[in-house]
Amino acid sequence: MAFIPVVVFLFFCVLYFVVFNAFDMTALAMGGFVALLVGAVFARNYGKFWESVMQGIGSPTAVSIVVILFVVGMLSQLIKVTNVSGGFVWLASLVGVNGGAFVLFAFITVCLVAMATGSSIGTMFTAFPIFYPAGVLLGADPVFLAGALISGAIFGDNMAPISDTTIISSSTQRFRRKLGVADIGGVVTSRAKYALAAAAISAVGFFIFGGTGASSGNAADVLAENSNPLGLVMLIPVAIMIATAFITRDIFKAVTVGIVLGIIVALATGLIEPSGIIGVTDGAPTGFLVSGVSGMLGTVALVIAVFGIMGVLTNAGVLTRTVDALTRGKLASTPRGAELSIGIGVTVTTLLFGGVNSAAMLTFGPVADEIGSRVGLHPYRRANVMDCFALGLASIIPVLSAYLFIGALLTSGYDGAPALSTTQLFGGALYPLVLTAVMIAAVATGWGRRFEGADGAQSRTAEPVAETVTTS
Repeated sequence: MAFIPVVVFLFFCVLYFVVFNAFDMTALAMGGFVALLVGAVFARNYGKFWESVMQGIGSPTAVSIVVILFVVGMLSQLIKVTNVSGGFVWLASLVGVNGGAFVLFAFITVCLVAMATGSSIGTMFTAFPIFYPAGVLLGADPVFLAGALISGAIFGDNMAPISDTTIISSSTQRFRRKLGVADIGGVVTSRAKYALAAAAISAVGFFIFGGTGASSGNAADVLAENSNPLGLVMLIPVAIMIATAFITRDIFKAVTVGIVLGIIVALATGLIEPSGIIGVTDGAPTGFLVSGVSGMLGTVALVIAVFGIMGVLTNAGVLTRTVDALTRGKLASTPRGAELSIGIGVTVTTLLFGGVNSAAMLTFGPVADEIGSRVGLHPYRRANVMDCFALGLASIIPVLSAYLFIGALLTSGYDGAPALSTTQLFGGALYPLVLTAVMIAAVATGWGRRFEGADGAQSRTAEPVAETVTTS
């Protein structure tokens, strides 16, 4: 009966993403809260049910994710309003790429923009109107061009220190030999080899197969309308921010550096006015700081709702029983088996959540934490296995994927560029397909596998598992 809130929540996922074709975090959060209201009716003890909800919402992991999301939302919005993508459009016009080269250029560009903004869906809404019609007119294959845009957005989600999926995958994995959870800088650094390997293979595929379309003379006009070379200067604070995250492994320091330097550069180049930072228009607050926080409200509401559901499952003993059942079996009794269990588990969870990997990892993260820790896997490794499988094949199943639903929507309405179905997009989204293959190989061969050593250090060999620290 503890799964009643989960079932109701899944109903709303299917309703919005499959039936209504609407991707909205606030609507999904509403589904989560309605699920709690419905679940409470069936609880043996109504009061204890809501106590469990509050315990889940008030957990250190939930609170840390909420705070980080609000902070990174401001930086993400700064990058969006300064039009980094316009700089890449100008560069494409300058170089004169077409066909497969344009598809490759679009893939790399969207990878960088998504890393800078930390928003895969937001990047897709920005990139498709610019690159899709122009690329088709320049001789790019529509399927692989659209697939490259989706792939680049997913790569950014996979690698950006400020993306919600990176934050969630890190924050749900606890150290056992020191206080705290996996730091974002360390997770992203250790994840890079898998993501970059998959991106490199995908890039070759996009270049080879992306140039089978027919050219048209109207592409230059489309590119010129969206061109702005000044946008490229914002890559400077973004690069420094990412470097700070890797070096200090402190997301708050990195975001502070990114916001301060970003404001200085944007003001100096005229990309924003002082009123673009904070202001008021007709009594309504404006500026990227305000819109950055407000833009995260839906995601934060989703986090709160999901952690409330997790609190119910935890206090009902469901998570403990699930982990015990998995670890008692032969599959999860070894490091390789535990990683495979995490991969399969988060894949199934992501499918159930309609490809919404953030919600899937919020739900499955505590399970992955327990399964992996019981065989000594380092929190970085647990976070990476979970994140890469969630952002792989599971995120682009045609009948369930929010990414493909949105991608199909964004290919319609252009003269000279065909509208594509989710089935067509599946074949062109190379990065998540290759990423899944890379992670299967990494699990099978042990590539990058590390165990938690003394004081949380990474070790190549497993040490006896004994939790010396149980709280974070």
